[in-house]
Amino acid sequence: MTALLLSLLAAAALLPTKAEAFTPICPDQSRTTATTSLSAANANVATSDVVIGGGRIGSILAEDATLLGREDSISSSIDPAGTGPIYVATRNDVLEGIVDDCPAGRRKDLVFLQNGYLDSFLERKGLLQNTQALLYLSVPAKGADPVDGITSVNPEGLTAATGEWAQAFADKLATLDLKMNVVTPEQYRPAMFEKLIWISTYMLVGTVKDCSSVGQAGNEHKQLVEDVIAELVAAVSAKEGISFTSGTIERLAAYTDVVADFPCGVKYFYDLGDEACPIHNRLLRECAEAGKLSFELP
Repeated sequence: MTALLLSLLAAAALLPTKAEAFTPICPDQSRTTATTSLSAANANVATSDVVIGGGRIGSILAEDATLLGREDSISSSIDPAGTGPIYVATRNDVLEGIVDDCPAGRRKDLVFLQNGYLDSFLERKGLLQNTQALLYLSVPAKGADPVDGITSVNPEGLTAATGEWAQAFADKLATLDLKMNVVTPEQYRPAMFEKLIWISTYMLVGTVKDCSSVGQAGNEHKQLVEDVIAELVAAVSAKEGISFTSGTIERLAAYTDVVADFPCGVKYFYDLGDEACPIHNRLLRECAEAGKLSFELP
């Protein structure tokens, strides 16, 4: 078992996969890649977008789509014979019920927008090939304009997606003036882990140091942040056979500048072990001893 525990999802067995470093694809390549990925069966069929979850992210995707909230029946609201992306903009802890309630023939259309490690869950549900997206953007409040994750280091943006409906999602975000890179599954995997490393570093350091935001954590505890990032990059690379493009620390620092006011909340890579992640795990235990965690460490 090589599970990476994340606080919002109980991971099962993680199968190591050799992956290429994440390099964003240029817009022309993105469009070509996604166009050829759509099945011939869908080529002449009108699509209809569905958004599950009416929170901050779901609300910005709701235009020209069917929006399903907590009280709506997924099984009776989604056309079993239809086609088109079904964007899942909910918390990780409700995904099981959403997948189970979705008509079996439409589960392949589910597009997962969650932060976190979903591989074990998706594999168990037979959905490992589904479209997934990493959202490097923030919505300060429901109804507010989204803030894109365009940084001084990555002016093309860091938001990325892979899978059948990746280009459709990119087109949807483009109507909101948000950038997105369509990537291969091999490129997506290190990008996914890099986003988790950002969450599991800035928010952990911010919590243990009583910071009000990720920006404060980065500004006031820069060396500690960099030490944890370097530790996690090395540990994930060694355990999962993943190659990260050089410059992770700079990319994540630049993104933090964009979302500097985002509050801190602890997620973690705890079971990579004390030998691989001594600083990260020590900080987690300090949070636990101070009563700052909403969960128990394993």
